Amino acid sequence: MLLKDLLKKIEKENIIGDDNIEITGIAYDSRKVKKGDLFVCIKGFKVDGHNFISQAIDQGAAAIIVEKEIAEKISIPIVKVKNSRSALAIASATFLDNPSSKFKLIGVTGTNGKTTTTYLIKNILELKGSKVGLIGTNQNMIGDKVLPAERTTPESLELQQLFAEMAENNVDYVVMEVSSHALELNRVDGCNFEIGIFTNITQDHLDFHITMENYLNAKAKLFKQCKIGVINADDSASEHILNTGNCKMITFGIDKEADIQAENILISEKGIKFKVISKKTDVLTYGEENIALNIPGRFSVYNALGSIGACLALGVNLQQIQQALKLAKGVPGRAQIVETGRDFTVLIDYAHTPDGLKNILSTVKGFAKGRVVTLMGCGGDRDKTKRPIMGKIAGELSDFCIITSDNPRTEDPVQILNHIEEGIKGTDCPYIVIENRFEAIKYVLENAQKDDVIVLAGKGHETYQILKDRTIDFDEKKIVESILDSKVSGLRNGE
Repeated sequence: MLLKDLLKKIEKENIIGDDNIEITGIAYDSRKVKKGDLFVCIKGFKVDGHNFISQAIDQGAAAIIVEKEIAEKISIPIVKVKNSRSALAIASATFLDNPSSKFKLIGVTGTNGKTTTTYLIKNILELKGSKVGLIGTNQNMIGDKVLPAERTTPESLELQQLFAEMAENNVDYVVMEVSSHALELNRVDGCNFEIGIFTNITQDHLDFHITMENYLNAKAKLFKQCKIGVINADDSASEHILNTGNCKMITFGIDKEADIQAENILISEKGIKFKVISKKTDVLTYGEENIALNIPGRFSVYNALGSIGACLALGVNLQQIQQALKLAKGVPGRAQIVETGRDFTVLIDYAHTPDGLKNILSTVKGFAKGRVVTLMGCGGDRDKTKRPIMGKIAGELSDFCIITSDNPRTEDPVQILNHIEEGIKGTDCPYIVIENRFEAIKYVLENAQKDDVIVLAGKGHETYQILKDRTIDFDEKKIVESILDSKVSGLRNGE
C-alpha cells in the first residue's frame, strides 16, 4: 500500500519526503521492524519510540510517523502527527482493509461486568447460529478456538491483526471488552462499533486516570464511535454517557425506568430469575419474557440486561435470548464455585475493585447459611487509594477475613497489606494477615467450619501470580483441590 493511501484518514501536521512510496508492513517496536515497514514512534510510559528511529531505519523502515520534532536529518519520509497512538490505530486498520467493517462489532465498557456480559452475548448469538469472535480479559476466541490474551484490549496493531484473522474465519460478530486504558490510549480508534454497552463505573484505575472524571470521560468515548449505545440507567454516570454520546441510545435498569426493565427479581445461590420487559422504541420492539440465569447476584441481573439489550438491538428475539441465558454456564473466575465435596463452599471471584468486592460479598451474604469468610488482597503498582476501602468492605460484609497478597508486582507486599488493614481495622470483623497467598488459602481451608462460604477474591480466572522478580503458576481452583486432596491423604495415612 502506498504511504499516501495509508495516511488518508490520519490527521497530519506535515510530511517531509515522498509519500508515494510502498509500505509493506507496520511496526511500533523498533526490534520488530522489517524492510519496507512504516515505523510509528510511540511515547510510552517507560520507553519512547522516538529514541529508536535510527535502529528502525537500520532494520529497513521505509517511513516513520512521529509526534515530536526530529532535529537530525533522516533519509526516509517523516510524517508528523498530533497523536501517534491514534495514527498507529488508524494506519493499522487501513493497512488491513478495515477488518472490523466485515462483521458486526460489539464493545462492552465499564468497571465491572465486562467479561460476563461478553460471554453471555457470545452464547446468545451462537445459539441463533452465528459464528462469534470474543476478545477479553480471560481469553480471545474464534468460535470454539481459544487464542492467547495478554491484556483486556490489545494494542491497536495487534487488535486489527486479530480482527483480520477473525474476518478471514468468516465470523458474523465480534464481542469485545473495551477497557478505559484502550479508549484513553486510542487503541480502538478506527474500529467500527455496531453496539456499545456501558455496565457501570466505580473506583478503579485512578493510578492511571488520576480522577473519576477522567475515568468516566475515557469510558464515554466508546459512545462517540458506535451506532447504538446500551446504557445502565441505574448507574449514576449514565446521564453523562447519554448526554455526551452521539449514537442512538437504549437503556436498561432495575430501579429507574428504562427501555429494558427487570421486574420480579429472585436471587438464590443457584442463580437469578426475573421478568424482562422491552419497550417499543425506534431500536426495540415490545416484548416480555421470564429469564433464568445460573449465575447468582443482583449484578448478574445487570449483566443479563446489558446482554439482552445488545442482542435485541441486533435483531435477536426474546425467546432465543431466554433459551440461551437458561443454558449459559458461568464464566471461569466469576462467582465460580469449586466442587469440594465438603460441608463448606469455596467460591472464586475476580473482585478486585471496591464495587466488585461489595457485589460478590453482598450476594454471598444473601444465601450463606454459615459464616462468610473472605480471603482478599490488592494488586501492587495500582491504585493505592482503593485498598483501605476494600478492606473496610470486606470487614463489613464478612464474618472472618484473611488479608493476603494478590499480585504484588514491584511493591512491598507488606505495605499493601498494611493499606488494606487500615480499612478493616475500623470494622468489628476478626481477621488475620498471612502474606503468602498459598499459605493463606491453606489456612482458610484447614479452619473451615460447616456451612461456611469461603470467597477467594481478587485473582479469579488468573493462573499466575506476579511477584517482584518473577511470575509463578498460581491457579486457585487447582490449589484448593490439591490442598483438600492432600488433607484427605493425610487423614488416610493417620496424620
